[in-house]
Amino acid sequence: MLFVGCLLEGRLPTLSALPHDGGTRLMSVMKRLSGILQAKANKVLDKAEDPRETLDLSYEKQLEQLQQVRRSVADVATARKRIELQAQQLQQSAAKLQEQARQAMSQGREDLAREALQRRAGIANQLQDLETQHQQVAAQEQKLIATTQRLQAQVESFRTQKETIKATYTAAKAQSTIDETLSGISEEMSDAGLALQRAKDKVENMQARAGAVDELLASGALTDLTQPVDSIQAELDKTSTNAQVEAELAQLKAEQLGTAPPAGALSAPTPPPEQDQQQEAPQTGGNPA
Repeated sequence: MLFVGCLLEGRLPTLSALPHDGGTRLMSVMKRLSGILQAKANKVLDKAEDPRETLDLSYEKQLEQLQQVRRSVADVATARKRIELQAQQLQQSAAKLQEQARQAMSQGREDLAREALQRRAGIANQLQDLETQHQQVAAQEQKLIATTQRLQAQVESFRTQKETIKATYTAAKAQSTIDETLSGISEEMSDAGLALQRAKDKVENMQARAGAVDELLASGALTDLTQPVDSIQAELDKTSTNAQVEAELAQLKAEQLGTAPPAGALSAPTPPPEQDQQQEAPQTGGNPA
């Protein structure tokens, strides 16, 4: 209850304000909440991540590392060159002291000759130390050069694989988009399919309605105001049609029984009275004498 009350007040309870078992439960809840948030964040990041961009970023980092190794090689080579210059200067100084010692002996100055030789001995010790340093720096330089070459080969191999994977991913993504479009899975095609189905339903409804109206007009349940029909004439037409149907049915029965139809059974349907009156012409007297 204390935990719920603190949450309702907009604050988190402190561990000291909770009993021992309550603090343990709170830590468990917080750990689970942290795991859920991390899982949700990873899912969002995975959805937003583009493998092609990730590969390009990794390639750029490898290029930066290769550049740093190359700068290290340049620094070591500079140090080696500086040692070599110092050695040359010391060798020149040693040669000069050797010549001064000869000159001092030729002039009978043994003390000056001794001092020159002592200095030359010190320079010889320095040259020996520089030689040791030079060997160490040169060995380090060779190792860095080998590392640079090996790293260069790895970067080139990664670049080739990167371009291959990017091309494969692009082709697969394009194929997936095409498949979704053709199968109607995409949102655009789904909306288009629904619109097409609604249009078909409307057309079918209109056709059914038109057919029903035609049937009602034919049966006389509805009246066509543009073409008024006399009810008596419509009934006479219906009777004539029924008579024709009965005559044809009798003929079919006769054909099945192998007998001839009765006389007048297949006579033409009786025309409507109005048509009979139009066909009968008034008869007048015979030919004039």
